[in-house]
This record gives sequence, structure tokens and C-alpha cells, in this order.
Amino acid sequence: MKRILLIATGGTIASAEDGHGLSPALTGAELARAVPEIAALANIGVAQLMNIDSTDMRPRDWLRIARAVAGSYDDYDGFVVLHGTDTMAYTAAALSYLIQDSPKPIVLTGSQKPMGDSFTDAKLNLFQSILYAADDRSRDVVIVFNGAVIAGTRGRKQRTMSFNAFKSVNYPSLAYIRNDRIIRSGDALARAQGVVRDESTGHGPRIYDALDERVFVLKLTPGIDPAVFDLLRPRYDAVIMETFGIGGIPEYGRDGSAGASFKRAVFDWVDSGRTAVITTQVPEEGLDLGVYEVGRAYAEHTGILKGDDMTTEALVAKTMWARGCSDDPDTVRELFYRPVNFDRLPLA
Repeated sequence: MKRILLIATGGTIASAEDGHGLSPALTGAELARAVPEIAALANIGVAQLMNIDSTDMRPRDWLRIARAVAGSYDDYDGFVVLHGTDTMAYTAAALSYLIQDSPKPIVLTGSQKPMGDSFTDAKLNLFQSILYAADDRSRDVVIVFNGAVIAGTRGRKQRTMSFNAFKSVNYPSLAYIRNDRIIRSGDALARAQGVVRDESTGHGPRIYDALDERVFVLKLTPGIDPAVFDLLRPRYDAVIMETFGIGGIPEYGRDGSAGASFKRAVFDWVDSGRTAVITTQVPEEGLDLGVYEVGRAYAEHTGILKGDDMTTEALVAKTMWARGCSDDPDTVRELFYRPVNFDRLPLA
């Protein structure tokens, strides 16, 4: 029987009402006991890493989770991280970059209702996560939620209350779980069978242990002042800029007149050795800076990185990882464009 380590971090799944609103209270051991059926799927170990609301999850906590997995990697066949839903997509993306090409599955799950709620989704999510983690063909970092298996770099919380809270953005779900059956999609099945390895070394995972937390997400709004880059400069090394539509960036100057001040602000940012990533605030179908004149100049600047159809959550984590490896712009660029765990399609 497989050995699965349950890593508890808190979240709604572990929460209880204390008179002041829901807050994490149950331990990982208590959550495991609430679903006795998982004992038939695997031998379960439990690590209580933290017990926090996921809105308090920070990059340093991503590193703690990654270290917990890496430190127990030889002792277990798979890992299930119990996590709050609000920032689960960020953590799943971060683990995808910190633990790459893992032949063992690292599953994140949680719930929309606490384990103790009469109508909770927590029991099924935990059961299906253990089921997936114990399957011989499972690998890498995924989110398992409401019967869907989503690559760790493609997940996004789409709904605040419904049980089908997560969706796979711009990429198919890797599998679906129906009762006790795992139904895999083509790419995931081929990968599980060893046909597609996504740069796998064929050995153990590639482990990383550094992140640059100084990454800021800037969502463009009509009339935004390009001087915002001057405000960010002392505290941040990278900006992920969520543009309009397919890649529209304003051309007006600081005083609202026509000019190139916004362009100059971005170019100066990059030319100073910092990182600029351009994406779109539209959730689906991605970025193409070459379509409109207002985006084309940025497409032609070699120092500006394009997010293509990646999620903002994945872009944040990948930029932190790439800059954690090096602050050399050429190295950051190479790492950024390297496909990891289905985050971007490899070049033809």
C-alpha cells in the first residue's frame, strides 16, 4: 500500500466557528480521522506545518511547504497539502517551480465548507486527493477539487461559494475523478505513461529553495499615472503588468497629454536591470502584443517578458522563482520561458 504524507496548513477545511467568524482549528490528524475511508487507499502520515487562513499565506510559507515535501520525499510515495482555497492557486504554482518534474504526486486540496459542516465538500475532496496521490500514474503538482485534476500552474479560483470553485485556465483539466475512477486526458495520460516528460531528468525532482518576494502585480486602469513605476522602484525588483484586452498599454504622458511617458517608464524599469512581465487582465485566451500599435513596441523590446496565456498566479510564482535563481536578465529570461508543468506550450 502506498504511503502518503498529509501536510496540513489550515484553511476553510480545518476551520470552525468561534463566535468571531471561521478560523482554522482542526489539526491534520483530526481531518484525516474525519474521513476514515482514506485508510483503505493508503498508509497516511500527517505533518502539521501551520494552521492559518490562506489569506495569510506568504512566499516564505511556500518555501516551508516545499522543504517539508523535499525533506520527506524518500519516505513517501505522494503528498497531499491541505490548504485554504483563496490562495491555493498561488501555492500550487509556487510548488510547481520549487519542485519540478516530480515523479511523485504533490496534490493540493481544500474545501468551500469546513470539515464539520453538515453539507461539506471537504470529505470528498480529501478522499479524491488521496485516491489520486496513491495512483501509480500520478505525478507532479496538481490541484484536486470537486472531481477535477488541474495542473499546478493552470489553476484559478473562479467562484467564491460553489463547490466547483476552481477551473483550469487556458489548458484542459488533466483528469476527472468519478467515484473511485481516475479518467485522464490525453496529455496527462501520455505523460503518466512516460511518453511526454516535460524536460524530466528521469531521476528525482529538481528542487529549488529560493524566491525573490519583491514582485508586484500592477493592474492597469484608465488614467493610471506612469509615475507609479517611480513609487515601486525602491521596493520591487519585478512588475507583472496586467494590460487591457489582448495587450493594450496607454500612450499618454504624465500630464495626460499624448506622449511616450508610459513607454519610457516601462523601458527605464527594464533597462535598470529589473524585470517587467506583461500579461492581460482578461482571464482567458491570453496575450498578443503584436495586434495593436499600442502594444507592438513592447513586443519588440527583448527585455520585456510576455506572459502569453499563463495565469497571473503562475506568473507571480514563476517570476519569483526565476529571480530567486538569478538577477541576471538573460538568465531570468531563459528560466521564464522554460516550460514547467504545462505552464506554457513548448516552442515548435
